[in-house]
Amino acid sequence: MTRVFVARLAALSVFDPLGDPVGRVRDVIVHFSSGRPAPRVLGLVVEVPGRRRVFVPMTRVTSVDAGQVITTGLVNMRRFEQRSSETLVLAELFERQIRITTADETFEAMVEDIAIEQESNRDWFVVKVFVRKGSGGTRSISRLGRRRGETVLVDINQVTGLHLEPEDQSAAKLLESYEDLKPADLAEMIQDLNPKRRDEVAAALDDERLADVLEELPEDDQVEILRGLGRERAADILETMQPDDAADLLSELTPENAEELLRLMEPDEAADLRRLLTYDEDTAGGLMTTEPVILGPEATIAEALAVVRRVELSPALAATVFVCRAPLETPTGKFLGVVHIQRLLREPPHAFIGSILDKDPEPLTPDASIGKVTRMLATYNLVGVPVVDDDGRLVGAVTVDDVLDHILPEDWREDRHQVTHVE
Repeated sequence: MTRVFVARLAALSVFDPLGDPVGRVRDVIVHFSSGRPAPRVLGLVVEVPGRRRVFVPMTRVTSVDAGQVITTGLVNMRRFEQRSSETLVLAELFERQIRITTADETFEAMVEDIAIEQESNRDWFVVKVFVRKGSGGTRSISRLGRRRGETVLVDINQVTGLHLEPEDQSAAKLLESYEDLKPADLAEMIQDLNPKRRDEVAAALDDERLADVLEELPEDDQVEILRGLGRERAADILETMQPDDAADLLSELTPENAEELLRLMEPDEAADLRRLLTYDEDTAGGLMTTEPVILGPEATIAEALAVVRRVELSPALAATVFVCRAPLETPTGKFLGVVHIQRLLREPPHAFIGSILDKDPEPLTPDASIGKVTRMLATYNLVGVPVVDDDGRLVGAVTVDDVLDHILPEDWREDRHQVTHVE
């Protein structure tokens, strides 16, 4: 069955491939996007034993037939929490007042049901809306008389008002409703906006929040937003971004534009980016950040733990302390070794980190290939690896998230609800 009405789905039993019960359908989750003509169906809210409601992606649904839903059997039992970008069909769209515009007439109506359909690529979309005509404000230009309260099945592209468009809110008001989103989820929301609206939202974000969001966007979207900021603020945002992400963004600009922004930045910040831009993108130098956690050997365990607790550090950066001689900014003095956070948690707070150094494996050089980087991370189960120059000075560190960002398909950020199969 490729087309299903949501009202029919409600309360259907959900089974795994062996016929064992999983739960019952309680709602359907859709995502509205200005870039798509029809809302996409993300998944089902399923109530499992214990009255817990969980999310089952539509990619896990293999069949909807004969009054039941069959899944792959792989269900994440974490309690479902609705995101701001998600809409519940039964809870939020049924009985909503909308406007229908056909070739013959325009009229107000109330949603009674919604039809979803699976396309050839196995994605599901909202395709039809079953409505009951309302009595107020109806304007018909059809020659046929229509009785009040008549039900009609219409195409989704004939409907307006089914979803509150972001343009109906001020940028500040819109961001209030998304303030609890993680940067990656906020980036997804921003991707769905038209260019004008996207620029308004970017202007309303503070520098740190916007920098975090830019790091989660595809490069072409990064460039478009940066161009709309104005030179001074664009330079400020680049200073706030992680150096490796900022360097990647600068490399997408023309050399003239990149140089102009670098001149507007603080000299120290610009120097780090200029150095990163000299490395090939498929090397350790092209992947690394120049701002890992760096401490001297005389620092105590307590001091190291205080540093890695900083909220602005990503989990990958906070997992490893790189120990060097002064100066403690890249390029540092002589690189001595690393201390992993688990080791820090096992040692007495007053001990010096120089006494618990891990000197294996050997650090990488900036020209090391991405293959060598990934093999080192996998072989030694590491989260981050040091990168040193010919004089043994730490020039940066490559973390596992940097590598994943690089080896995933270029369009992996385009649709976060897609499941990517890697051969």
